[in-house]
Amino acid sequence: MSTVKETVEVDVPVRAAYNQWTQFEEFPNFMEGVEEVRQLDDRHNHWTTKIGGVRREFDTEIVDQLPDERITWRTTSGDTRQKGTVRFERVDDAHTRVELVMEIEPTGAVEKVADLLGTIDRRVKGDMRRFKQFVEERGAESGAWRGRIRPGDAGPAAGPSAGGPTAGPSTGPSL
Repeated sequence: MSTVKETVEVDVPVRAAYNQWTQFEEFPNFMEGVEEVRQLDDRHNHWTTKIGGVRREFDTEIVDQLPDERITWRTTSGDTRQKGTVRFERVDDAHTRVELVMEIEPTGAVEKVADLLGTIDRRVKGDMRRFKQFVEERGAESGAWRGRIRPGDAGPAAGPSAGGPTAGPSTGPSL
């Protein structure tokens, strides 16, 4: 597994940065190679990516989520193997430090070469810069989900959730 780490400081309050990140279906707006993220329920997302001409579909599960502090996820299906955490740290009333740490296991020849050449690391760094630009240019988050998910919680079965994240689109970097 390769570990990728990137931190950006965004010029919005911690609540706005966190709330925007919970809108997983918006990820294609700032994540290169992410074609679609479909939110299945409060804990589960279905991803479609196309990187280097290779299309992949996979599912992720949020295993820990604490509003304004962190979101931790892992893949649960598909050829893509990854897990990670995004942390939000208040710098002051108008600035937030957003740190993303991901562990990625490249599969297939294209991904393994991309990893060796540092392409995956550069892509994540670019995604974080684009997130900064995206959230700052908006001036306000496009939605929010303030629920708490604890490690070990039994999540709801996949399907629409009445109290879940605001759809309009909803992780990670090819999270």
